[in-house]
Amino acid sequence: MTPRTISRVGLVAKERVEAAASVLTELATWLETRSLQPVFETFAARLAGVTTGREIVSKEELPKVCDLIVLLGGDGTLIGMARRVARAGVDVPIAGVNFGSLGFLTEITLGDLYPSLEGVLDGTAPIEERMMLHAKVLRGGGCFTDELVLNDVVITKAALSRIIELSVSIGSDRVMQVRADGLIGATPTGSTAYNLAAGGPIVQPVVDALLLTPIAPHMLTNRPLVVTGTSTISVEPNMNGNDEVFVTFDGQSGHALQADDVVTIERASRPLFLVRSAQRSYFDVLRQKLKWGER
Repeated sequence: MTPRTISRVGLVAKERVEAAASVLTELATWLETRSLQPVFETFAARLAGVTTGREIVSKEELPKVCDLIVLLGGDGTLIGMARRVARAGVDVPIAGVNFGSLGFLTEITLGDLYPSLEGVLDGTAPIEERMMLHAKVLRGGGCFTDELVLNDVVITKAALSRIIELSVSIGSDRVMQVRADGLIGATPTGSTAYNLAAGGPIVQPVVDALLLTPIAPHMLTNRPLVVTGTSTISVEPNMNGNDEVFVTFDGQSGHALQADDVVTIERASRPLFLVRSAQRSYFDVLRQKLKWGER
């Protein structure tokens, strides 16, 4: 693997994780001794007590000024940064360092941190491409919402609403009519998130596929579906009376849908580049997180 040219490293930490403060300080010094410039995200700087002498930028600006991002936190923190990297239109890899239990995305432990960074610098670290989704809500002949998503797009009913009905097409082919609490459109990376809880399959992240999983379907014949990664999926809610239908993107943003809205889901033009742990495989993470093999 060819080493990446890295001179500026962004530092991000999950909010209110006080234990990250000392790690941020130590990491910044480690980078500087290797002639690399640490760039602190605003909250990370505040957490580490950095006020002057080092560069500080917002979460939105960070991907545009760095060659690598080191993130201290959990999967939710990483998903938020992945969306910002995608919106910036850059190919900056993220090294996710988990605080707490091992994450599906933040699989580098504190003990792996510096060996993993050394691997990125010398070109030996595994850096994996993860598919992202480009989702739109089409309304009144125009694009009402335009989002980039790492895990999933979820169309669901309100808490007290009855079952909703959704028409699903792939390209020009009508696929199914779903009567359920909702529908999940997921990437392979997102297969271990809401998709898994809803009974969808686990798909290895390197597989070129999109997943469609009904949430609590009224008809048992509405089953999860795996389609090619080149598919364009269209979902149209069939709304009657007081139906309330919502769409959410990675669980981090969303809004109510209106009658005649169409949600489209397809592969984004750029993947996310994720620094993997050299100490464990994807299946090692699955075994630990899902407790496979335990009695």
